[in-house]
Amino acid sequence: MSVPGNLLSLTTSMLCRVQPAVHNRLTGWKTLASRIPDAELRRQALASIQTKAFHCEGGAVYGLLAEKNYKEAIKFIVAYQTISDYLDNLCDRSTSSDPNDFRALHEAMLHALTPNAQLSSYYRFRKEQDDGGYLAALVTTCQKVLQHLPNYHLASTHLHELASCYCELQINKHVCKEERVQKLRQWSESKKKSLHEKMAWYEFAACTGSTLGIFCLISSLLQPQITDGLLSNIKKAYFPWVQGLHILLDYFIDQEEDRIGQDLNFCAFYPNEIVMINRLTTFYIKAMRSVSLLPRRSFHRLTIRGLLSIYLSDEKVFQQKDVQQSARILLRFGGTQALFLYLHCRSYRRLKRLAEKDF
Repeated sequence: MSVPGNLLSLTTSMLCRVQPAVHNRLTGWKTLASRIPDAELRRQALASIQTKAFHCEGGAVYGLLAEKNYKEAIKFIVAYQTISDYLDNLCDRSTSSDPNDFRALHEAMLHALTPNAQLSSYYRFRKEQDDGGYLAALVTTCQKVLQHLPNYHLASTHLHELASCYCELQINKHVCKEERVQKLRQWSESKKKSLHEKMAWYEFAACTGSTLGIFCLISSLLQPQITDGLLSNIKKAYFPWVQGLHILLDYFIDQEEDRIGQDLNFCAFYPNEIVMINRLTTFYIKAMRSVSLLPRRSFHRLTIRGLLSIYLSDEKVFQQKDVQQSARILLRFGGTQALFLYLHCRSYRRLKRLAEKDF
């Protein structure tokens, strides 16, 4: 089983292998979430699966890098992304605004990347406590996948660096509105110096908010032959540019929604639309360059074009006139392959809505 390197093989693999495996895993997690004793925790767990399943669908494409072991990679990816989405809901949409709570919750994401880590009382700083073992089950599922990876130690440092930055972003981003920009700015300015790249603090913060680098590393570890050098190159390729493009596109389509909800949006810090589009295209160009030296570069370049397609085909784009116009510019930049994937995503979303309506 080879890694897809063209449009036909990629879309076929997504439809026939990735999506069935993802939905099978999500069904199991949804069933477990529905049994959570605490009403608030149950509500947030179910909402995170219901509204953010496409995060798992998109991230699971990296499972194809594991070739014949793709189901094991997807098992990890779905569990880890479900932790991420669930904790995001608990920090953003639930009852707490305590950074100590956010830090305790996000210990789960670090433990999930540490095969023999002892689990903590993740809810120790919030009134809701009883999730019926839901979060622990997600963490241990990830750990069990890693326990079977003989070369895990080669990627451990890279994985924990990416996850630690992700956790710090979430903690700083969800503090009270009066403090979050200052905290994010100070943290980002202190960290981005190590990249030796010219970017604004809010761009660096966006780069830390993606799990794609983690998924790419884990799936690569499931290949029979992997080296420390290749893992290091993967990490450098995905952080910052691929991950930055990923999260900036996410914020790009959420601009109106975040304005209404008074939520933080990194795209709102650009001085105007022209600068924002120029920077997004810069991130796209540098992301494409950053993966060009990796093995299976055709796959990686397709997934970057896929990011444009997934986000720019979202219904939110068509509800915002300015965003729709800018989306056309970005999509043209991705060329015919991005357009093909865009049309594929649009068709898939229409069919999914019809199926849900009929159901």
